[in-house]
Amino acid sequence: MPFRRTLGRRAAAAVAATAATATLGFPLTSGEAIATQPRSPWQPTGLPAENGDVLSSEPGVFYLDPLKAIKVDASVHRIMYRTTDRAGKAIAVTGTVLNPATSPYRQRPIVALAPGTQGLADKCAPSRQLAEGTEYEALPIKKLLDQGYAVVVTDYQGLGTPGVHTYMAREAQGRTVLDSVRAAQRLDAVDLPDAGPVALYGYSQGGGATASAAELAPTYAPELKIKGAVVGAPPADMNEVAAGMDGSAYGAFFNYSLSGLSTAYGIDIDPYLNAHGKRVTADLRDNLCTTQALAKYPFLNSRFLTVDGRPLTERLTRAPWAAIVADLRLGNRKPTAPVLLSHSALDDVVPQQVGKNLADDWCRRGATVRFAGNHIPGHIAATEGTSAEGLPWLKDRFADKTAPSTC
Repeated sequence: MPFRRTLGRRAAAAVAATAATATLGFPLTSGEAIATQPRSPWQPTGLPAENGDVLSSEPGVFYLDPLKAIKVDASVHRIMYRTTDRAGKAIAVTGTVLNPATSPYRQRPIVALAPGTQGLADKCAPSRQLAEGTEYEALPIKKLLDQGYAVVVTDYQGLGTPGVHTYMAREAQGRTVLDSVRAAQRLDAVDLPDAGPVALYGYSQGGGATASAAELAPTYAPELKIKGAVVGAPPADMNEVAAGMDGSAYGAFFNYSLSGLSTAYGIDIDPYLNAHGKRVTADLRDNLCTTQALAKYPFLNSRFLTVDGRPLTERLTRAPWAAIVADLRLGNRKPTAPVLLSHSALDDVVPQQVGKNLADDWCRRGATVRFAGNHIPGHIAATEGTSAEGLPWLKDRFADKTAPSTC
């Protein structure tokens, strides 16, 4: 099924998209084709003028299981849309818009779900995994659909489109989330309100992306009517997170960060790596999704990957990385929408104190924040805590109830 050019109110954008995709070097064919295209350093040209404009779309499908036995009852459209990278360049990214068959809302809300760590390889793009029944955040997405919300899931920069996924890049991630909402509102194939209620939702990497989107929204997307943001286990301070991650069961995530941030900030990491380090980094970047990476490289320690035998975490305190780490830090900007920040005291990837510090920073800036701690063991299991807290909290925000605060 070829990508359908979006017509109607965005016809001009679709025409411009043709030039953009020709320049990028991949056709508007199937989402499968896009997900497997060779990487390219080229930047798109000829993109439509507005961030969030839909370049193309095609019908899709959402399965809960890899056997494809359980199909979710929702209309699904895979999209390509315009956003802006960290450096301010217009780029094309992909995503998925899901609309439930029924909803109790007259103006159906849109929830932008920022996905957690998927991996860096193009095959890991959520838009592809939703169709394959392998997306590990399928249940949280279905729970949102069951509430009657439309859901849009970004693939972020470099997942499903040319280039390396800019994992952990604060601005790039936040912009793709906000522009995914704009794209969902403008998608003619799905009749969602152009200026209806919106919420943001994410856990882990998605928690950081959601936090970034909440901070950027007042200036980057002030027209969006964001009712609230659910932020789970956000990696808000890379210094604190990296110290415990390198060499842990989740050590591959630290390597993801090096690849993603080197791409976002234009740094060549090859001189830091020995031959083994280059092989591992390339394997993680090009071949493995999260569960595969954690299984193949458990307790990955960067000191075994470097030419000098020193852990790469040491470089985070020196130029150019120290400035990058400072730029990544969340909490220096005030979200104007209320926030629920959920974080387990037993998180074994992102320390709960990191989440507490972010909540405190936002409180000092005058934001409305409810910090919801729990004692669910482990980073992965604690996603359920965020869902259990987040769903009723979102329902109250869409009902225009006063948001609670722990500030």
